[in-house]
Amino acid sequence: MTKIGLLSDTHSYLDESVFKYFADCDEIWHAGDFGDADVADQLEAFKPLRGVYGNIDGQDLRLRFPENLRFTCEEVEVFMTHIGGYPGKYAPRIKTELTVNPPKLFITGHSHILKVVFDPKIRCLHLNPGAAGKHGWHKVRTLMRFEINKDKIENLEVIELKGR
Repeated sequence: MTKIGLLSDTHSYLDESVFKYFADCDEIWHAGDFGDADVADQLEAFKPLRGVYGNIDGQDLRLRFPENLRFTCEEVEVFMTHIGGYPGKYAPRIKTELTVNPPKLFITGHSHILKVVFDPKIRCLHLNPGAAGKHGWHKVRTLMRFEINKDKIENLEVIELKGR
């Protein structure tokens, strides 16, 4: 079993409570818009980090992280990108890949809207952890934790961070 901490849209702000909430996680996944490399450095120093760059990330982060990341965690194929849309409204640049070769888990950021949606057409779970940073129009800062147990995604939790 692999325990995952998932966040996105930190926009150069990393709440100290992230380290408490992700203490028992095996890996941290960041779905883009780190804001600056210091956020990635702090996360990477804490736990193994997988991530994608977002639209606000500079060249340093774009050289360090890919735009799209496809990998397998245990027996779950994961596809992560920052701007990906959601079931019924996938971003045009990735729609074909999702429909021709769907992953079991599709992770995006960008919208600052927390979403957990199963797409029955491609049999894929879509997660967007919302925004963990202070910049943007969202009213509540959020993170997610979940477990991958062989081919199952289990024990999904949404965490609301204090303050804005």
